[in-house]
Amino acid sequence: MSIDLEKYNFTQKHLLGLADYTADDIRYVLEQAKYFREILDRPVPKVPTLRDKTIVNLFYENSTRTRLSFELAQKRMGADVVNFSASTSSTKKGESLKDTIQNISSMKIDMVVVRHESPGVPHFLTQCVDAAILNAGDGAHEHPTQALLDMFTMQQIHPELKGKKIAIIGDISYSRVVRSNIIGLTKLGAEVVICGPKTLMPVFVEDLGVTVSHNLDETLAWCDIAMALRIQLERQGKATELFPSLREYHERFGIKMEHLEKYPDF
Repeated sequence: MSIDLEKYNFTQKHLLGLADYTADDIRYVLEQAKYFREILDRPVPKVPTLRDKTIVNLFYENSTRTRLSFELAQKRMGADVVNFSASTSSTKKGESLKDTIQNISSMKIDMVVVRHESPGVPHFLTQCVDAAILNAGDGAHEHPTQALLDMFTMQQIHPELKGKKIAIIGDISYSRVVRSNIIGLTKLGAEVVICGPKTLMPVFVEDLGVTVSHNLDETLAWCDIAMALRIQLERQGKATELFPSLREYHERFGIKMEHLEKYPDF
C-alpha cells in the first residue's frame, strides 16, 4: 500500500516514538525517504528543504553513526546545524536538562534531535520548548529513526511488508531499536517473531503482538527477513549472569555462515 505524498495530510510535529504514528504516517515517511534517497545519487546531493531552519543535535550519549547521519542529512537539506556535546557543556557544572534546553531554545531554534540515557526525555522536552523534537534514542525505550531506516531497508527487497514474516534476534530486553521496530512493523501488517535467550526477553513483550522463540534454526526457517541485534552490554550494568559467555551466546543465537548457506534468500 502506497501513500500519495501530495494528498496525505501529515500532521505530526514531533518524532518521539512510532507508538504515536499511524500506519499511514509511517508509510508517508518511508515514501518521503525514497525521494530523498534518490538525491544522494545526484552530482550535488543537496536540496533547500530545510533552508533557514536551525537544528540542534543534543546528544547526552556517545554516538557515531546516528549523530553523523543526522548531521549529514540536515546539511544536505540546507539547515543550519549546531552540535551539542554534554561532555563539554554546562551540564558538567550542574546545569539541568530543562535549563539547558530552555537556554538553547531562547536562541530561536526550530528543531532538536536528542539522544539521552533516560527513557522519556524527548517527551519531557516537548513540554519545555516549542521546537520540534526528534528522538534519536532514549534509554531502552525507543529509537524510532533507526526503526524507520530498518523498514526502509527491508522495503528495498520486499516493497510491501504487510504479511511478511520478520524475525528479530538477540538482546530483546535492552534494545530500544527492538521496541520501535515491533511497533512499526506490526502497524504495517507484518508478523514479528523475537528470538533470543529467556534471560534477554522482557516480560511485557508478548503484549506488543509478537511471538517469542528460543530456537534460532526454527526461527530462520520460518521468516522472510531476519534482523540480528548486538548485545547491549553497556545497558546491562551489573546483570552479568544473563548468559554464560559471549561464546555460548554466539553458538546458540549468532547467525553464522552455515545459516547463510542454508537460507540463501537472506
